[in-house]
Amino acid sequence: MTQLPADDYDSPWKDVLEHAFPEFMAFYFPQAHAQIDWDQGHEFKSTELRQVVRDAELGKRFADTLVQVTLEDGQRRWVYIHIEIQGQRDSDFAHRMFTYNYRLYDRFATPIASLAVLADESEGWKPDRYGFEVLGCRHSLEFPVVKLLDYADRVDQLESDHNPFALVTAAHLRTRQTKHDPEARYQAKRSLVRLLYRQGWDRQRILDLFAVLDWMMRLPEGLEDKLWQDIEQIEGERKMPYVTSVERRATERGMQQGMQQGMQQGMQQGMQQGMQQGEEKVLERQLTRRFGPLSEVSRQRLKSATLEQLERWTDNILDATTLEEVFKD
Repeated sequence: MTQLPADDYDSPWKDVLEHAFPEFMAFYFPQAHAQIDWDQGHEFKSTELRQVVRDAELGKRFADTLVQVTLEDGQRRWVYIHIEIQGQRDSDFAHRMFTYNYRLYDRFATPIASLAVLADESEGWKPDRYGFEVLGCRHSLEFPVVKLLDYADRVDQLESDHNPFALVTAAHLRTRQTKHDPEARYQAKRSLVRLLYRQGWDRQRILDLFAVLDWMMRLPEGLEDKLWQDIEQIEGERKMPYVTSVERRATERGMQQGMQQGMQQGMQQGMQQGMQQGEEKVLERQLTRRFGPLSEVSRQRLKSATLEQLERWTDNILDATTLEEVFKD
């Protein structure tokens, strides 16, 4: 029987969260969404969050972010929203939410709303508070929690919902349902991709959302190639380019070329070179997508970089607002 690759949920959550933050709040936290004055805009504070929590034990999380918003409560005051998307059961999770909340309050001296989305597999685990009492002193935090498994009996409804996070939640649940069935996983992923392209969303939203689907719903190579043919057909009909698999295939081609060279020059050296070529191609595509066409100087900088530098720059792109911030070591 063909085996599925290990399921992988990772940073694409962060991209779609930042691209569609109002929809994220409307879908998972509608009561909080209703209290925010969205006409005033919102601003992500990723750098500030890193400064506050950089020494914390992270565990496996899918994303974390800090957002500044304005409330519609008659005072037009702004607050910070700290969001954690947790990927596995963690006995220290509630404590971490408590710690981040008071650290952020200490840093900004303004109210902090802590919200959590739990994407783990433990049905009975749903921490929503932490506190302590000593010598008559009480200190506690209660925070809203959403559990993706709670949507398990509504997958069909999710797939007909126009909110992008309904699609993300459906993908998460379909991934869980097809954990040991590659063909069913392929059928579910193809169905979700078709839904994605039918929504009429802009190109960036489609790319961000497909990145989440692609990372969640990994397929064996043969079925992945078959899905790619389906996607090419969809794109041909809708004239919309697709990037994520192209980037992945560029990485794979780079690794394959390096391994072939390794047979002549030494396997270890060849694999290293292949990984570096793949990393370089992926990073170049990501930079172009984020900041526009690269100058010859920037392309040469990528070509002359070490694998460690390329990996570091790939991490930097998540929070960087300029090309120079990406290249900062």
